[in-house]
Amino acid sequence: MRCILPAAAVIGLCFIALAVLRGQAPETEPLPIPRLPTLGPPPLPPAPARPSIGEVDPDKKPDKVELVNVERIWDAAPHNAFTDLIRFRSRWYCTFREGSAHASPDGVVRVITSDDGREWLSAFRISIDHADLRDPKLSITGDNRLMLSVAAAYHAPAPQHHQSLAWYSLDGRNWGIAFKIGDPDMWLWRVAWYRGSAYSMAYSTRLERYLRMYVGPMGLRFQVVADRVLEEGKPSEATLIFNRDDSALCLVRRDGNPNTAMLGYSRPPYRGWQWRDLGVRLGGPDLLRLPDGRLVAAGRLYDPEPHTALLWLDETEAALEEFLALPSGGDNSYPGLVFHDGLLWVSYYSSHEGKAAIYLAKVRLPAPEEPEEQQSEKLVF
Repeated sequence: MRCILPAAAVIGLCFIALAVLRGQAPETEPLPIPRLPTLGPPPLPPAPARPSIGEVDPDKKPDKVELVNVERIWDAAPHNAFTDLIRFRSRWYCTFREGSAHASPDGVVRVITSDDGREWLSAFRISIDHADLRDPKLSITGDNRLMLSVAAAYHAPAPQHHQSLAWYSLDGRNWGIAFKIGDPDMWLWRVAWYRGSAYSMAYSTRLERYLRMYVGPMGLRFQVVADRVLEEGKPSEATLIFNRDDSALCLVRRDGNPNTAMLGYSRPPYRGWQWRDLGVRLGGPDLLRLPDGRLVAAGRLYDPEPHTALLWLDETEAALEEFLALPSGGDNSYPGLVFHDGLLWVSYYSSHEGKAAIYLAKVRLPAPEEPEEQQSEKLVF
């Protein structure tokens, strides 16, 4: 018995078959069609997606340090130096001192900004007629403002040598008036925020050198937490970080005898500090806790020649290990550290290409050997 299909049905079936052969999905589910054998060699598998800069291929974790790139981002002044770096409201901000020399009376502070870390524009410039402005630092306040802290070195004659100052901004471009923070001749070299308060390990700029810890709720009215927490070896530039258990670490430069860096440890209320000698001379230190718990330190090493270095800090053993020497030489160092999109971003200055200029390096770090929790509870001081 024959089954004769209407002409319209035959035409419809032809359109469905044609759509399947072209790879188009018909409106109704098609019948399965056997795959035809292909001639020649089998097709190559699709190339794996290449991670862009800052991304880590999940199937291939980096096993060594990689200097992704280094760029000179600013050299407008005769001498450009003493940097810091931060990411605020999805933008980059870098600050530094401009002057005629490393130590000159005409120092001013500039803040530059970028949305991609490549093209930089000036966002803020401050100067004081009777003072050299030095060592600017950036931090983010507890209520999400940008804080710029600076030391004013007053021209003689003056009743004091130094005064630490701070400016605040909601957007990185419009800044308020300057506030005095800390006592005269106590240099609040770097500010660290924790639980809504600003902390700083300041050092005396008088002949007698020692450290004094301050706290400033909301970044104002800094009060003394502990005095003379370190006196041996003429301590100076110090950076603080806080751990999840509320303990604190402090990395300190020393310029006396001995002149090796120190690592301090304390718990709330931070009035008592325990110190260990790191055995390495380090200038302009910065310290950063990575998301995986490891500690990266940065600063100027002096052997075999002065250079800006990145180092692992083992807080349990109180040991520093250099893992990368950045392109640098001569007058250099004072880095700022930010970890963003899988890369360590480092601002610093150097004169290895002639004049002292500002550089930005991006570094890919090796994966940790195994996940580690923060080791602050295991410290032996």
